Amino acid sequence: MDIATRVYNHKWKIDPIVRSLIDTDFYKLLMCQSVFRNKPDTDVTFSLINRTTRIPLARLIDEGELREQLDHIRSLRLSRGESTWLRGNTFYGKRQMFRPDFMEWFEGLQLPPYHLERRNDQYELTFEGKWHEVMLWEIPALAVLMELRSRAVLNDMRRFELQILYARAMTRVWEKIERLRQIDGLTIADFGTRRRHSFLWQDWCVQAMIEGLGTKFTGTSNCLIAMRREVEAIGTNAHELPMVYSALAKDDEALARAPYDVLSDWHEEHDGNLRIILPDTYGTVGFLDRAPDWLAGWTGIRIDSGDPAKGAETAIAWWKSRGEDPTQKRIIFSDGLDVDKIVELHRQFSGRAKVSFGWGTLLTNDFRGLVPDNGLAPFSLVCKAVSANGHPTVKLSDNPEKAMGPADEVARYKRVFGVGEQDRIQVVV
Repeated sequence: MDIATRVYNHKWKIDPIVRSLIDTDFYKLLMCQSVFRNKPDTDVTFSLINRTTRIPLARLIDEGELREQLDHIRSLRLSRGESTWLRGNTFYGKRQMFRPDFMEWFEGLQLPPYHLERRNDQYELTFEGKWHEVMLWEIPALAVLMELRSRAVLNDMRRFELQILYARAMTRVWEKIERLRQIDGLTIADFGTRRRHSFLWQDWCVQAMIEGLGTKFTGTSNCLIAMRREVEAIGTNAHELPMVYSALAKDDEALARAPYDVLSDWHEEHDGNLRIILPDTYGTVGFLDRAPDWLAGWTGIRIDSGDPAKGAETAIAWWKSRGEDPTQKRIIFSDGLDVDKIVELHRQFSGRAKVSFGWGTLLTNDFRGLVPDNGLAPFSLVCKAVSANGHPTVKLSDNPEKAMGPADEVARYKRVFGVGEQDRIQVVV
């Protein structure tokens, strides 16, 4: 595939960035089914948040072009082949992961309307409606903004400049893969959909991982690419679930229970490698200290904020305190990873637990230093649930740089969950 020529031809009036409703992360569909079953009447608002405010998205991206791409996404419907794949494929060793009632709803889904306004140099993009409908906007909205920013930077480059740019980027990815190939026992997946350089580039990176790493590459979070490349679709759950459940809590006592209520609902639906705890929404240490005993029996933990080594040590100590064998548990690292960190964490924890990596932005969007003024460097863009049934959501995280929510509610959550002083860590991506 000649990516440079394809990118050059993106100067056509409309070239869809998101080509399918399953051009999304697998965990979104798993969570969507859980919400569809357990919280079908919850109204939620999602909002785009550019953490890297120095990137003036509204100056870089034409509003009309952005609307064209968003309108195109609203025209998409699940295809017959995509429905067949979801209904009949085996995911995590289980057939018919997606129930018939959910699939019947999904096959008729049109994503709800969006609201877009320009606020100085940024866009205000929000989505409102039933939780199980609105939540499916998150990944395609991020993909559109990220790729339109890439296109804006690349717009004035000529064909040969683009060829050289992508040759350098491909060389960078392949050199990373060659280093990872040397790690005995490596288990790694692509988690790079949400902040990818482009769909074509993510697809190329997955193909490079398949060829370069063989069985060490376990799959991709992107459902469309997993289907096309015949690899595993990878993913479990995310912060969205405890954030919304907590916003729905009637009082402090219910709030303290909410993160465990989420996992209780999940426990009823899934087993095996889908029982992965994401403990950092309101502080990992406090979450584990108060966790019910049945949660210690889950398969593993995903570490997505804070110092990853510290988080892994906390998990290992917790398992031991609950009478569990950490060497039989899985630790998935997924925050801000690149090769040096992957090598370091694998060396530190291999043999002490089953170590896996979800490699995101610095796999699918590492163009740092390849254009003038570092104009293609990745940046931190998120699309989060900001309210549920009129109540604001809160995220504390193990890194206060990732915290979000009104100040008074943040203070309340810190009190309820016993979160004290935290170390600030720069958000890379």
